[in-house]
Amino acid sequence: MPAVWRPASGGIVAHGLRPSELGRRHPLRPPPAQEDLTPSVPTEHPIGRSLASRRAILDVVRAATLGSYGVSGFAANPIARLAGALGLSQPGVRLDLRHGIVLDMDLTVAYGLPVAEVARQVESAVRYAVRRSLGRELARLTIHVEGLAIQPASIPPRMTHGPAGISPAELAESGTDVA
Repeated sequence: MPAVWRPASGGIVAHGLRPSELGRRHPLRPPPAQEDLTPSVPTEHPIGRSLASRRAILDVVRAATLGSYGVSGFAANPIARLAGALGLSQPGVRLDLRHGIVLDMDLTVAYGLPVAEVARQVESAVRYAVRRSLGRELARLTIHVEGLAIQPASIPPRMTHGPAGISPAELAESGTDVA
């Protein structure tokens, strides 16, 4: 059976070729235009149904949030942390599926960063991750910044002596002009 070339979405599909011939061009057919070789992403969802558990959705949200720059963790009270350690809940994230996907998150942000910008970045990352993994949009996303996390290395130590072992007070008393 001769190979029949039929256009398909995003490329050309060769019908009637043996697997060993798939990498080669048909000798009677000119090469396809360059635009026909670009792969496409399906825009329609396949027929069927898939289910995602609450835990899977929370894992996607947690990974997207903690991967965002400036987020140091989720804020939770001690009881919620204990429940999270026992595997009963995910502290700092509340998920409601009754009216679409509704998320409430309590975050801690690293000290010294613009809080509003970190929150915008988290919102964008979470919306993208949910859209990409589930194919659905979030109905509502609420981000509460509960506190700032100060890293021990982020605060410079107080200098009692200068590089030459001279204190700032001694340098000021000496009358030396230091640039």
